[in-house]
Amino acid sequence: MSGFRGFCRLLGVAGGTSTVVLLAAQNSKDGQFLKSRFLLNAETDAKVRRSAKWDYNWDARNPATNPSMDPPSNARRNIILIRHGQYNLEGQEDKDRYLTELGLQQAKITGERLAEMALPYTSIAVSGMKRAIQTANIVHETLPNVPLLPQDTILNEGGPIEPEPRGSWHPEARWHAEGARIESAFRKYFHRAESAQTEDSYEIVVCHANVIRYFLCRALQLPPEAWLRFSLRHASITWLVIRPDGEVNCRGIGESGHFPVDKLSVT
Repeated sequence: MSGFRGFCRLLGVAGGTSTVVLLAAQNSKDGQFLKSRFLLNAETDAKVRRSAKWDYNWDARNPATNPSMDPPSNARRNIILIRHGQYNLEGQEDKDRYLTELGLQQAKITGERLAEMALPYTSIAVSGMKRAIQTANIVHETLPNVPLLPQDTILNEGGPIEPEPRGSWHPEARWHAEGARIESAFRKYFHRAESAQTEDSYEIVVCHANVIRYFLCRALQLPPEAWLRFSLRHASITWLVIRPDGEVNCRGIGESGHFPVDKLSVT
C-alpha cells in the first residue's frame, strides 16, 4: 500500500452522497504532496436552520405595535450583571452562605475593575441574599457616588426553567416555585429606556449565576432552557445593551480576565 491510493484505503474513504469526500493530490515545485479537505454534502448535511426573526415587541414597548405609548427614548440601557463572589457552600441557611476570603477578594477586584472602566454608572441593584449583598457592598465601596438600591428579593437565586439537556439539577417543583419569580425579574429589569430617559444608563445588577444565565438567554431571544449551557465565574461581568429600537447586544459574557489566575473560581 503506497501513495494516494494507499492513504485513502487507510482512512477508509468511500463514495456516496452523505459521506465525507477527501480531496488531495496537488503538485508543487518541491514535488508531490497530499493536501486533504473534508467536505460535507451540501444537500444533506450542511443546511443551516434559521431561527425565528427578532421580536421587536419583546418588552411590549415597540411603538410600531403600541402606537398609544409615549414617544420612545433614544437612550440605551446598559445592564451590567455581576455574579457574587465565592461563598461558603457548607451553609444550610442563607445567613451562613457568606463570602469566603477568596470571595471577598473577588468582589474587591471586580469593584476596582468597574471603577477603572469609569462609566457613568446609574445605580447598583442587588438581590436579597447574603453573598450578593456582601458583593454589592464591596463594589459600592469602589463606586461610592453610585446609588446602592434597596435589596430586591425578586433577584434571588433559584431554578428559572427546566434546562435542556436536563442534567442533574433540581426537581420539577423548583421550576414552578421559582421560575415565575425569575421571569418577573427579567421583565422588571430588561426593557428599552422609558420615554423620560434622555441619557444612556449603566445599571449594575449584582445577583446569581442561574438568574444571570436565564436573563442572558431571554434578552438575546435564545431558547431559555439553554441557560445551563453557560458557565460563569464568581464576580464575573456580563454586559447587555438594550437599544432604543428593541434590539439587544451582548458586550461580554462572564468576563473574568481582570482576575489573576489564582483568584478564579466557579463553585
